[in-house]
Amino acid sequence: RQLLVRLSDASDSLLLRFLHFYPSHQKTFAVGARVRVRGELRNGFFGREMVHPSFKRVDESTPLASVLTPVYPTSAQLPQAYLRKAVAAALARAPLGELLPAGTVPAGLPTLREALQWLHQPGAEVSLAALEDHSHPAWQRLKFEELLAQQLSQLTAQRERAQQRAPRLRAQPGGLVEQLLAVLPFQLTAAQRRVGEEIAADLGRPAANDAHAAVPMHRLLQGDVGSGKTVVAALAAVVAIDAGWQCALMAPTELLAEQHFRKLVQWLAPLLAERGHSIAWLTGSRKGHGRRQMVERVASGEAALVVGTHAVIQHDVHFARLGLAVIDEQHRFGVAQRLALRAKLVDQTGPGPVRARDGEEAGDLRCAADGVRVLLEPHLLMMTATPIPRTLAMSYYADLDVSTIDELPPGRTPVLTKLFADERRAQVVARIADEVAKGRQVYWVCPLIEESEHVDLQNATATHAQLSAALPGLAVGLLHGRMPAAEKAAVMAQFAGGQMAVLVATTVIEVGVDVPNASLMVIEHAERFGLSQLHQLRGRVGRGAVASVCVLLYQSPLSLTGKNRLRAMAETTDGFEIARRDLEIRGPGEFMGARQSGDALLRFADLAEDAPLLQLARAAAAALLAQHPAAAQAQVARWLDTRSDYLKA
Repeated sequence: RQLLVRLSDASDSLLLRFLHFYPSHQKTFAVGARVRVRGELRNGFFGREMVHPSFKRVDESTPLASVLTPVYPTSAQLPQAYLRKAVAAALARAPLGELLPAGTVPAGLPTLREALQWLHQPGAEVSLAALEDHSHPAWQRLKFEELLAQQLSQLTAQRERAQQRAPRLRAQPGGLVEQLLAVLPFQLTAAQRRVGEEIAADLGRPAANDAHAAVPMHRLLQGDVGSGKTVVAALAAVVAIDAGWQCALMAPTELLAEQHFRKLVQWLAPLLAERGHSIAWLTGSRKGHGRRQMVERVASGEAALVVGTHAVIQHDVHFARLGLAVIDEQHRFGVAQRLALRAKLVDQTGPGPVRARDGEEAGDLRCAADGVRVLLEPHLLMMTATPIPRTLAMSYYADLDVSTIDELPPGRTPVLTKLFADERRAQVVARIADEVAKGRQVYWVCPLIEESEHVDLQNATATHAQLSAALPGLAVGLLHGRMPAAEKAAVMAQFAGGQMAVLVATTVIEVGVDVPNASLMVIEHAERFGLSQLHQLRGRVGRGAVASVCVLLYQSPLSLTGKNRLRAMAETTDGFEIARRDLEIRGPGEFMGARQSGDALLRFADLAEDAPLLQLARAAAAALLAQHPAAAQAQVARWLDTRSDYLKA
């Protein structure tokens, strides 16, 4: 059954076709009734027709709407008419008065109320392009307001931190810094030396009103894969230890934490042992007596350096004198984890002695400046191998100082990236045999551990079995996150020691794994990985003097996003260019892991397109905080409310 309605006016007629209808439809469309109809016109068997148009009964005096009709995202149970009424009522009663003083908003932009009114109900004469590309002044006002609130929040956080106090940490002449540089088996690059000096200057810079304390360092150290961030962290750690304080280094995975631990033990353990100090190792898999011993050494201060996963900040871990916290790949911790971590680190320092007002030796936990007791919080150094594009550094990281290692150590070879369709697997396996015959080692990375009924991807256990059969006589290992820690460590030790030719692994090897003899990386279903993750995995090879290759195996057909990712990987090995393209493809929320918080950090502004507005907002935020602090506070409250905390994470 269908309801067919013939409309006619003075010029022509039109057929309306309803496949689903109610008796009320037939009443509305009674013969002689006047109706207004909106729908898509098409040529049907009986001439021009509309299928299921929107309609409304009117009379001759009912005026046409002077604005476009909004269509909101909704569910089947919530009709558009209800939403339109609710939004219109909310617009009428919302407190949308101007908060910003004259001269703050760029010239030519409407008031906030006018902008929102236009965005919900634009005039019928509006250009479709202006609606779609968000270039209309109403859109620009909304974006500017949002960017201004974000910049105000970051500047406020930076100024609040300037009022806090941290221990003043200075390297001693002939101390641990010089001793570490003497025992390192390589020379620092110019970039590593420059960044090390920036960090040391932060740690030792006295606060304005107290020469015995410093402003807490909040510095982001960024450097491409393999640029040597660990040694820079080690130099910062020994500055803290030399000054009589502890350092904690935290990584998101046990494998990465263990890589750091091995390097730091190799460099620092003999130097610390001479002073009666040790290095503690804390992870979730460490239980029982061994863990209790480590926790006791941390609490007593015997462990000058503490390395581990998030277990470092669990409730039973208390530092005697925590002066510096280093967080590697900080963006891989969830937003809530990062917020808890920042709060926890400040609380972790525990009780300590009070320095008299006339000043004893620096290094006491609490100091009294001008008669006021101040709790010293640790300095914070965050590291990332995912370089931050400039617009992100200006927005989300505006409250951080950023140091960049823009130079790779000598001896690193560029990695050649090749794309192979999955049908050419046999050629890839043959290439593995060639590489192993030359004495090299190979990674093969899979996205899943075991077969899934829902996702048809090559899995690690099946691939391990296939490669073991295809490469008889070769040692093929398997590594994934569900394996016990001891088993993972044993497999990794065999591969690092050269006893294993091929390592089939999940993305557990994404960061931190350093085997200079590995010259071939094969990534299965590369189209399913994020761009920064692909770049991290590629960074596991090319760490020695041998020419290295990364093979990206993909399944056809590729989506547009998949094509863009793989093209970017084939065209450049520059981490900053990779990061820029990743930001273009994914947007800032996913790039930064902000989606984990449940809140997109920017809803209207687009950092790729709105850099000029961001510059204006930065300048306006500084002036507003200086001259109109109450208006600045109201602006942040209106736009961010409790979300301003997420920006600090």
